[in-house]
This record gives sequence, C-alpha cells and structure tokens, in this order.
Amino acid sequence: MQIDISPTRRGLMIGAAQACTTVALAGTGAATETLPKMTVTRDPNCGCCGNWVKHIKAAGFPVDVVELDDVLPLKVKLGVPEALMSCHTAEIGGYVIEGHVPAEAVKRLLVERPKAIGIAVPGMPVGSPGMDVPGQAPQSYEIAIFSAGKQHVFARYRGLQQV
Repeated sequence: MQIDISPTRRGLMIGAAQACTTVALAGTGAATETLPKMTVTRDPNCGCCGNWVKHIKAAGFPVDVVELDDVLPLKVKLGVPEALMSCHTAEIGGYVIEGHVPAEAVKRLLVERPKAIGIAVPGMPVGSPGMDVPGQAPQSYEIAIFSAGKQHVFARYRGLQQV
C-alpha cells in the first residue's frame, strides 16, 4: 500500500519536523545559558525567605544573600509600592523581585525586558515558592508588574503552575 502525500502535506510534515528540532535545540541551549546573579535581601529570622532562595537556586540562578534586620528602607529606596511589599526583596538584571515570585516568572521578566521597576507577589500565598504548607492546597495568586505610580497583572499562578 502506498500513501499519497501531496506537496502541501509533505511541506507541513517537513515544517513540523523542523519546528520540533528547533524547539528541542532551543531547550538544550536554555539549560546551559548563564543566568544573571540575583541579590536577595532578607530578614535572617525568616524561614520562608530561605526556602524561596532555595527555589531560586534550584532554578539555576546564582544568588548572593544579604541579611538585614530591617528590609523596609531598601524596599522604599527601590520603589516597591507598599501594597506589594512582602518579606524579602531581590535585585536582578536591573529589576526588583518582591516576595514569593516563581523562578519561571523571573526568567520571563528577564527575557521580555518590559519597562518596569519589577514584579511582586504581595503577601505570602500558600503554595507559592517558599510557602509550602503541608496539608494545605496551594492558593491562586497574581504577580504584579509595577513601575512608578502604576501596576497591573504580569501573571497568575496556583502554586508553581501558571494559570
């Protein structure tokens, strides 16, 4: 039995194969890329901050940790709106990362390079990176992108999954 593949189908199949190869190669390149160093400023007595740093390191980011008893002056200096403040503040690639932001959202920010001060997860949602609570389901939460005087939703997550 011979299968008749029209030029259109053949072109689609070749194109699909090329696209799959490109995606596979891009994936290996992304795994070997060097991510910029992140500086995390945190309260030394906060356990969830340490857990978030572990999450960020596991995603491949090199991290320097600065421990301060009072992180508020840094947040104000960097322009983090009061409504978006959380327990730790990070700086990377010219951006501010406030709170329990998933590493994948940080990577997206660094790729897209929007005009903004940074991104934030206000509060401490259960299930966000560093906020695992045994026996509790992860909460849905929003990541805000902010600049002077304005903010909007950058992404929505439930636990570590974008929704």
